[in-house]
Amino acid sequence: MSATLSPAAIHVTDPTPLPPHDAPPSGRRSASDGRDTAGDETLPSLSREEVLRYSRHLILPEVGLEGQRKLKAARVLLVGAGGLGSPAALYLAAAGVGTLGLVDFDVVDVTNLQRQILHGTRDIGRPKLDSAADRIGEVNPHVRVEPFNTRLTSANALEIIREFDIVVDGTDNFPTRYLVNDACVLTGRPNVYGSIFRFEGQASVFATADGPCYRCLFREPPPPGLVPSCAEGGVLGLLPGLVGTIQATEAVKLILGIGETLVGRLLLVDALRMQFRNLKLRRDPECPACGTHELTALEDYEEFCGLRRAAAAGLAAPPIREITPREVAAKRARGDDFDLIDVREPHEYAIARIEGARLIPLATVSDAISTLDPNREIVVHCKAGGRSARAAQVLQNAGFHRVWNLAGGITRWSDDVDPDVVKY
Repeated sequence: MSATLSPAAIHVTDPTPLPPHDAPPSGRRSASDGRDTAGDETLPSLSREEVLRYSRHLILPEVGLEGQRKLKAARVLLVGAGGLGSPAALYLAAAGVGTLGLVDFDVVDVTNLQRQILHGTRDIGRPKLDSAADRIGEVNPHVRVEPFNTRLTSANALEIIREFDIVVDGTDNFPTRYLVNDACVLTGRPNVYGSIFRFEGQASVFATADGPCYRCLFREPPPPGLVPSCAEGGVLGLLPGLVGTIQATEAVKLILGIGETLVGRLLLVDALRMQFRNLKLRRDPECPACGTHELTALEDYEEFCGLRRAAAAGLAAPPIREITPREVAAKRARGDDFDLIDVREPHEYAIARIEGARLIPLATVSDAISTLDPNREIVVHCKAGGRSARAAQVLQNAGFHRVWNLAGGITRWSDDVDPDVVKY
């Protein structure tokens, strides 16, 4: 996508003031109104308690009683109960979507709590599906939760997805993102897409009858390791709330058949500047999924995204040797002569550091090679070991043969050697 595109201008003329949040509704439509009660008799009815609970929906002409019954009949699958899945699940449950499917196999970690609002401090260590089901039940006991405690794979995706009307994609990796897209195309289910990184997000609706799919936008995945994960690059905790709520809104509009959805548009969110831009998308007639339809079955998405090739290439290259934090601590205690290089960013270094480590951010490692002695032993570390492995590879390719990668990074150092070093 081009970074030079200007945001769409929004012109407001003669705006109508909004009423106070708790102002009494006007023009309330009676439950006995023939226009609301008439309609599809196959839709589930609403109890008196549900009519009261959803009253602010029922008085919207675009929703009404029949629309709320459509929501109750709907089945929405959320892939991931994390940053994006949390707000989406909460708002879809509050809106009265009758059945929410949740696919997740992870447990709650303390680092999740900055953004994954389905889970709380007391849920640390619990399966995310358990804490998510509890929280959804507190929000709306009328919602049925169908948990899938599994990784979504090519072997189970079609079977799971075809049981739902709409899929909300809250995944955080490219193989699963392509898997969700292709499964939605093959089953004819709309794919409500969202992604986040640092201060930026994206949202769209893919795989509809007349719109593009994710492959139309991104025909090929990026090379492995090019796009850092949120664990490495960070993410503003509020951003998934913003994007996940947009996804929930799109799902509700699809269920009700109202408004203008993000089909054929990619919404770009810049939370740092609070700017929104729309890019027009068209179906690619050469897209193997929704264009030529040559994709007739799910494939190996680890292979498609180059992860297996990258692993094989890594095996072909000289291996990066690892050293444990306790081994490094023992080397220090013996007085061994070696350099400890920290390849994290300066703002991470300010949060926590290993005493005596020299800061050389990953992006500057190549420039700093001339300042390092290739004959000395070098231990490289980052937060968890991923960036430092790449830095060690750079050094190794430059002729440094006594390079070690600190296994588990500064996080494991805190666990195994020095608990006074703050984990983040």
